[in-house]
Amino acid sequence: MTPEQAAMQATISENKGWFYFLGILLIILGIAAVAFPFVTTIAAKVFLGWLFLIAGILQVVHAFSTRTWSEFFLDLLIGVLYVVAGGWLAFFPLTGIITLTLLLAIMFIIHGVLEGMIAFRIRPHVGWIWMLMAGMVAVTVGVLLILKLPSSATWAIGLLVGINLIMSGVAYLFLPMAAKDK
Repeated sequence: MTPEQAAMQATISENKGWFYFLGILLIILGIAAVAFPFVTTIAAKVFLGWLFLIAGILQVVHAFSTRTWSEFFLDLLIGVLYVVAGGWLAFFPLTGIITLTLLLAIMFIIHGVLEGMIAFRIRPHVGWIWMLMAGMVAVTVGVLLILKLPSSATWAIGLLVGINLIMSGVAYLFLPMAAKDK
């Protein structure tokens, strides 16, 4: 075992509790999302809307606080764009679900690729396969989500968020189980 592998294994072994906690929490949140997919879809959309709305308001305030800046107008336009998009997402919960579904699909694909990269980086560790499987599921979920648009948009976000959370939770739960204590 290389020194890097030993250090990685020691870190995982020393932090088993945190790995278990994160894994169990992700699994519980995933089960809730699968049980209530439409509610999860709407909640994710409204939450994203509020994030954009708050960011937009801050951008507008920033623009007016730097009125003498040569880019005031463009700065203000960015803020207004965020306010309009955020308000639309937050206050009209049943609109824009298809667009959000597409964005979520892209996020799942990127998430899966990154988890796959983590898996290959920790590959000498015996639990690496769980991280790879979680990454493969995330990529598959993203691709399936894109292929099923627009018919599945009302329930797919919540269901797929739940599946992704469960798989990531399983990966974080099994990774320390495979670690050998020193």
